[in-house]
Amino acid sequence: MSLAGACGGDERDTSGGGAGSGAHAGAGSTGTGGAGGAGNPGTTPAWQVALDEGDLDGAVLSIWGSGPEDVYAVGGPLGNSGPTSLVVHFDGASWRRLSPGGNETFWWVGGSGPDDVWMVGEGGRITHLGGQGFTEHTSGTTATLWGVWSAGPDEAWAVGGTPGGQAGEDDVVLHWDGTMWIREVLPGAPLGRALYKVWGASADDVYVVGEAGVMWRRQAGTWTRLPELTQSTLFTVTGCGPDEVWAVGGSSVLRAEGGEFTALDVSLPNLVNGVACGPPGSVLVVGSGGVKHRLVEGQWVSDFLDPPNDDLHSAWADGQGAFWAAGGDFFTSPAAGPRRGVVARFGPGTVATSITP
Repeated sequence: MSLAGACGGDERDTSGGGAGSGAHAGAGSTGTGGAGGAGNPGTTPAWQVALDEGDLDGAVLSIWGSGPEDVYAVGGPLGNSGPTSLVVHFDGASWRRLSPGGNETFWWVGGSGPDDVWMVGEGGRITHLGGQGFTEHTSGTTATLWGVWSAGPDEAWAVGGTPGGQAGEDDVVLHWDGTMWIREVLPGAPLGRALYKVWGASADDVYVVGEAGVMWRRQAGTWTRLPELTQSTLFTVTGCGPDEVWAVGGSSVLRAEGGEFTALDVSLPNLVNGVACGPPGSVLVVGSGGVKHRLVEGQWVSDFLDPPNDDLHSAWADGQGAFWAAGGDFFTSPAAGPRRGVVARFGPGTVATSITP
């Protein structure tokens, strides 16, 4: 695994195989789908690039929302000089850039509702957005936090580490109990692996994935290391429900039914980074070079040639039948100036394509 970029590296697997208020220029436009951004019911679903380098000055590494009228995309400069931490918000009609402060790159965004939104990233940064605006939290680590998941205002998890065998903290698991973030120590000898994402079926059923195919599950307050089915780094874990959990990374696509993971034989044109669950039986996997692979009624459909053709890092489903994907230039080493970022949507109709000042 080779990693390069700001603050110890970006989240990249080269193991081979193909398998989330500053002013911004540009007039906002309203999506034809109305306030919900879901589009006209009779139109054919298609990919649309909503935001790109004309609107963004940083790579977009995560997208999440409480629904189609409350969507956050986050990222940042990844060590490039000039740009600051990136947070944009879509309210179903227009995009606006928010001002969390700082220049750390946010690697992930997640929450339990409109007033419970967590953003985590470089330098152990944890930022909460609620009814009182942005609030910075003490994480107790300087390692990059790559993933966050929230079950509610008093229950959240964040994970991180230092990739690629570099000096620094690893096996980082943090728990929010409504008052403070507390480090949890995983059982057994430290593995020395960065942990990339966390997702829970409930507050007491939580999955964590990371480097070299490591997988953990927490049930009834106890962490168990799951059998490793791949040596590829697993970048994302998510679930369609308690009995259908997905994990992807590198050339691997894993699915758990009833808690037991199996490796799927999925033909992909490139490496994969993100996965999201849509309507029943519908899954989106995204990755390098514009990989957009959708599971539809038991069959995989490739949208690889449809824009965007950027490297895609994360995916999210809005609960109303539309998928979102985010990415950009998150592979290259730091340099002067902005990075390319992209946010796209698959669904009927269209959404706004610029940021309102």
